Amino acid sequence: MELPFDGAISRYFETEAPAFVRNAIRRADKGDILEADYPHSERLPRKTYEKDLEELQVELVKLQAWVKRSGARVVCVFEGRDAAGKGGTIKRFREYLNPRGARVVALPKPSDTEATQWYFQRYIDHLPAGGEIVFFDRSWYNRGVVEHVFGFCTDDEREHFFRQVKGVERMLADEGIHLFKFWLNVGRAEQLRRFLKRESDPLKQWKLSRIDVEGLRKWADYTHAIGETLFRSHSDPAPWTVIRSDDKRRARVEAIRRVLSAIDYDRKDEKAIGAQDQAVCGGPEIWDA
Repeated sequence: MELPFDGAISRYFETEAPAFVRNAIRRADKGDILEADYPHSERLPRKTYEKDLEELQVELVKLQAWVKRSGARVVCVFEGRDAAGKGGTIKRFREYLNPRGARVVALPKPSDTEATQWYFQRYIDHLPAGGEIVFFDRSWYNRGVVEHVFGFCTDDEREHFFRQVKGVERMLADEGIHLFKFWLNVGRAEQLRRFLKRESDPLKQWKLSRIDVEGLRKWADYTHAIGETLFRSHSDPAPWTVIRSDDKRRARVEAIRRVLSAIDYDRKDEKAIGAQDQAVCGGPEIWDA
């Protein structure tokens, strides 16, 4: 089978990946948690996960009904390293929601015209109307991390972004928009394991890009940019929720819990929502560099 990018990810694994990363992947059984400091030694059991997810998705249906009736507006921003689980988490949010009122925004690189506009302009065009929930699969935070790491913006442009972002998000909150910002954080060995799986699976190869391949060599640059972005853009009106996503199952249920816990919607069942696992889901203080 022909591999994307001529097998560049496999070559990176064999010849360039740090020894501790290669060893962790080679020694692991399917489903093992690779990060030694992850707060759980095993994945959330499937039966527990499926039970919790179903109960949370019932609550999401209630939330959407309330959003539609009340005219509320909800924005969920999902950021994270490549293969952190953003798309899969969004999928579980939307699985049983009416797609007319729960849409995903995943923008390509700016057009020539968009590149001349105010940086936030093309994102603001996709904010929800009354009764809508919008999920951003990557967002304006591209400027804080990816664009900076790959030199797609200047240092001055990035500083300009940081001067404005808190004010923009404060305006969204003042407007009454429920804004949730999620950073899904995945460990180095787990990220590479997921890349290798995508490389060998023809149904998932489309998820890979040249940026993913080149980004493997820029782990430290990403780490610095992520840490700076989280701490410079965290605020009371628009806080970051960091989710350690080495276990996708826990990451999905914790993200859904965070949203459901924060909004007072009709017929809310606190027992069904359950308690947040604060070792997996918290603020920037739990971000694992």
